Amino acid sequence: MARELGLNPRKLGKLDNHGQEPWKQPLPQFIEHLYGKRFGRDRPEVVTPIEKQARQLAQAKAERKARRAVCAQTTETRDHERVSVLRVPGNRPPAG
Repeated sequence: MARELGLNPRKLGKLDNHGQEPWKQPLPQFIEHLYGKRFGRDRPEVVTPIEKQARQLAQAKAERKARRAVCAQTTETRDHERVSVLRVPGNRPPAG
C-alpha cells in the first residue's frame, strides 16, 4: 500500500515514532488511513509482490527496446529516400 501511495520505504522510519509522540498513529494504521483517503478503499484490489513487479517492468522495458530496434532498422533502410530541407532564417511558414 505504501508503494502505491508513492512513499519511499527508506524514509518510513521518520513516520514511525509513535512511541515518542503518542498522538501519532502506528505506521501500519497511518498508511491504511492514507490509502483509504486517497483510493476510497481499505485494501488494494490486486496485491503483487515486488519481485513480480520487477519482472513485469523488466519485460516491458525489453519489449520497448526491441520495438525501438525494429523502428531504427526500418528508418535506416529509408534514409536513402529522405530529402533534407533547407531552412533559411526569417522564412517561416505562416502560423495556423
